[in-house]
Amino acid sequence: MRPEKQLLLDDIKGKISHAKGFVLTRYSKMDPNLASQFRTALHQTGGDFEVIRKRILLKAAVAAGVQIDRALLEGHIGVIFADEDLFQTTKTVFKFKSENEEVLDIIGGRFEGKLYTAKDMEAISKLPSKQEMQAQFLGLLEAVPSELLAVIDALLTSVGSCLDNKNKT
Repeated sequence: MRPEKQLLLDDIKGKISHAKGFVLTRYSKMDPNLASQFRTALHQTGGDFEVIRKRILLKAAVAAGVQIDRALLEGHIGVIFADEDLFQTTKTVFKFKSENEEVLDIIGGRFEGKLYTAKDMEAISKLPSKQEMQAQFLGLLEAVPSELLAVIDALLTSVGSCLDNKNKT
């Protein structure tokens, strides 16, 4: 293998190995301006969009210990590597897909060492973010004491009203 191809293969293998996950896509009719907007949106979430030749992708995946079904790889293939937050990156991908229906098609992806279908990746994209889950959890913890305080306040108010009514009679 030529040195430049080996360098490319090693680079893709490293990205597959070190990324928190990746999303496999098939794209068509993506003009440069749209591709630039997509890449910018992905960079904000810690993602990176790479156009990779199928043969190089398959070799790099095998070298990284990932088995990708060759039958899924039809057309122009792009891989979105999520280096920071896979959930936010997949949300961005599916948002872009919904806004540009004929441009991007999700094939599948990999998350926490397991390969997923396109439907599974869509389900992952619909999960709440870490901050949303933390806010929901804190809301849950805060609800019980606030309800307890509301009940105690209602009891004290009713006792006070009863005593006040008793004194008036």
